[in-house]
Amino acid sequence: MATYKKRSRKNISKSNSNANLSSTKQVFETLDDSASKTEIFVNKYQKYLSGGVLVLVFIFVLYFSYNKLFFEPKVEEANLEIFTAQKYFNEASNNENNSDSLYKLSLEGAEGKFGFLDIIDSYKGTPAANISYYYSGIAYFNLEKYDLAIKYLNDFRSNDEILSSLAMSTIGDSFIQLNQLNDGLDYFEKALSKANDNSFIMPIILNKAGDLSLFLGKKSKANKYFNQIKDDFPKSQQADIIEMKISESE
Repeated sequence: MATYKKRSRKNISKSNSNANLSSTKQVFETLDDSASKTEIFVNKYQKYLSGGVLVLVFIFVLYFSYNKLFFEPKVEEANLEIFTAQKYFNEASNNENNSDSLYKLSLEGAEGKFGFLDIIDSYKGTPAANISYYYSGIAYFNLEKYDLAIKYLNDFRSNDEILSSLAMSTIGDSFIQLNQLNDGLDYFEKALSKANDNSFIMPIILNKAGDLSLFLGKKSKANKYFNQIKDDFPKSQQADIIEMKISESE
């Protein structure tokens, strides 16, 4: 009869110990091998890695220096230069009799001072140049140069909901003056998307969009805009005769 030979615990323990030592040795050999490969890689590409770090440092220093030594002083200078152009623009807005000449002065400057067009040319990228696009567009609209109004207002950028919507709305008005009515309606709709339910500007643009839609025979669209005035802005001036406009669009 076959007999079961009990394996010596001592032999099992010794066997496990040898296996663990072998496994540990393999781990360290793998780590050593990986470290050696990393070292070889670093040594091989050290020049390029160092160069990359230096390039990043150089870019940072260049950017900081540009902002501190060039851009910030340019912004301050532009803010001072725009003062005269704004003064002429404000005078034109409050002076119906002499507005054309004042708007021209705001655009072109006078007495050695910059106008909005000079600000745009000389201080590109500054906030003063950006707002000069807006002022220039409004000035050209009032001077009945509607193509130029469209050009400059389209270049204006702002997160301010009123200014953005007014710019888009004035482009719409300019297209209407050029008898491009569908383009005008498109820009009124863009203005509405910028207005963000502002209670001051929203009913004005809704009314414009509704009137133009009605004129173009787009009654359902006109009805939507007129009803929005009725529902959302019942205290606005545009709501005074809105019932009549709603009935016309039905």
